[in-house]
Amino acid sequence: MKRREFLLGSAAFALNVTKAMAGMTMSGSNMAGMNMSGAASKSTKRIRKLPVGAPLSGLAKLVNQSNAPAVFEATIEAGIASHEFVPGMATQVLAYNGSVPGTMIEVFEGDHVKIAFKNRIPDQASTIHWHGLEVPADQDGNPTNPVASGSDRIYEFTIPEGSAGSYWYHPHPHGQTSEQVYRGLAAPFIVRSKNDPLPTELGDTVLFISSVSLNADGTIAENTAADLMNGREGDHVLVNGSKQPVLTLPPGSSHRFRIYNATNGHFLRLSLDGHSMTLVGTDGGLITAPIKGFKELLLAPAERAEIIVDFQSKVGPVTLSGKAYERGWMGGNKPPAMTTSLMTFNLAGPVVQPVTLPEKLRDIVPLGEPTARHRIEFSENMGMTKDAMTMDFLIDGKSFDMNRVDLKARVGEVALWEIFNNSDMDHPFHIHGTQFQIVEREKNGSKTVAPFLAWKDTVNITAKETVRIKLRHSMPGLRVYHCHILEHEDQGMMGTLDVI
Repeated sequence: MKRREFLLGSAAFALNVTKAMAGMTMSGSNMAGMNMSGAASKSTKRIRKLPVGAPLSGLAKLVNQSNAPAVFEATIEAGIASHEFVPGMATQVLAYNGSVPGTMIEVFEGDHVKIAFKNRIPDQASTIHWHGLEVPADQDGNPTNPVASGSDRIYEFTIPEGSAGSYWYHPHPHGQTSEQVYRGLAAPFIVRSKNDPLPTELGDTVLFISSVSLNADGTIAENTAADLMNGREGDHVLVNGSKQPVLTLPPGSSHRFRIYNATNGHFLRLSLDGHSMTLVGTDGGLITAPIKGFKELLLAPAERAEIIVDFQSKVGPVTLSGKAYERGWMGGNKPPAMTTSLMTFNLAGPVVQPVTLPEKLRDIVPLGEPTARHRIEFSENMGMTKDAMTMDFLIDGKSFDMNRVDLKARVGEVALWEIFNNSDMDHPFHIHGTQFQIVEREKNGSKTVAPFLAWKDTVNITAKETVRIKLRHSMPGLRVYHCHILEHEDQGMMGTLDVI
């Protein structure tokens, strides 16, 4: 049954949802659900309120164990940990080095990175994918290179010059990525420039946005049928691990923020209480020049942005909100359209003067004429068997097969990719091992040229829209490309590119 038929038959969905929840089969998806003891939680009621208003937490940093210059060496262990989302109530999570969010990595362009990864997740393989970074294919944490439960491996790579930006790391084992991320495995990876053009007076604050759903007994809730079809939005949106935290800043000040959408499937349409935002960076680092006047900023799952906010000189609270965004919905239980408070900036103390930004941030050379072209199509297919609902999320009509190569490319060639979203909901496209430049968008016969030049590794594609991008891979090997709604990726919306 295709999605359109499914929506028209929504009454049938209501009658069959219990059966579907019990026996749904998703291509490549681990449907067991786990509370880390191997048993599914019996709790069905959810915790609908979490404590709010705590000071914004700084993120724990991964300590460099090397004394050698330009070398970053450390250990990352993924395993079970305990975390209190609700004071006094322990929740079993998956964590990098015991932290949720995971320990933040900070390196400089040109640094050599060596990470000893220890997978201590019971009964599940895992990897570390260095999202957005240009690293060798065998170090990229692809699903083709799983690290078995109880095993260790070394990830080793050198950070390219000119790649300063806001990246992140998370697991990428096929069929279990969404679960491992929503249970806590995700963290920022910041590459710094030795000559950052932005003034240090701006500060540099990470806002790592994730989400969580909790059962009444404190366990993390497993994915529902709606989560699996649409992507897990989560009952509570968190910033640096807390709900609606508060950051106190001087009135009149200018401040730099790195904003991450590290949720599985929540689209963040950000707005800031009567303030505008100046965009200075995207997924792959700074853009060529500041762009002022953004009243809203949409970040699809996995996208990042660097912004400057010039706060007003009056004291009082300023709210960062996530406004309702229509990204398409499959089946029932569609969440209500509403604006949610993400965090508050408390303007207090003596008024200070705003910081003047440089007119130019860096050079970005446009990729030249393409010598290769690829077209891919996102689609979805839904059906019912006697005992269960079935769902496939597809690229070019196919579900991901780890033993199949879908496309080929050559090292150094500029390729034009045309991605057509032939479905009724948004899908963010992500490719491994490189950054790309958006060329144009096309929908309903109308083309829109990209308004500015930037490096990206994730781009949202709305229903029935085509997005054209240019990219170039500099290293050989197998790379994957996929929808970054992690439930869709796990259910087959992924392909393999062989770069030779």
